[in-house]
Amino acid sequence: MTAALASFRALSSLAFGSISGTYANLGTALTRPARAFKITNNTEGDIIYSTNGGTTDHDFLPAGSFVLWDVQSNINPQFDDKFVFPIGAQFAVRQVTAPVSGAVYLTVLQ
Repeated sequence: MTAALASFRALSSLAFGSISGTYANLGTALTRPARAFKITNNTEGDIIYSTNGGTTDHDFLPAGSFVLWDVQSNINPQFDDKFVFPIGAQFAVRQVTAPVSGAVYLTVLQ
């Protein structure tokens, strides 16, 4: 019997100097569906993140905080609906207030 195995994608980061009022990609687009992700804002600046490359603002992330989304836990086993972030999803961030040190990190469970 085979099993689908989850794995972590390599950690992505974006240094404070690369974060501006315009969206910047946080790593590369997903090449496998993502079951969970965490964005850690290790800067003094507040940020907005997007999961579609900056087309849409998705959430506000205060300085020194993180957000964790585990969407796979919401699967409906009756339908095996694979509730995941799709291949091609691109995470991006922009500043609300300018960071002066630190970085933003993206952890993806796929």
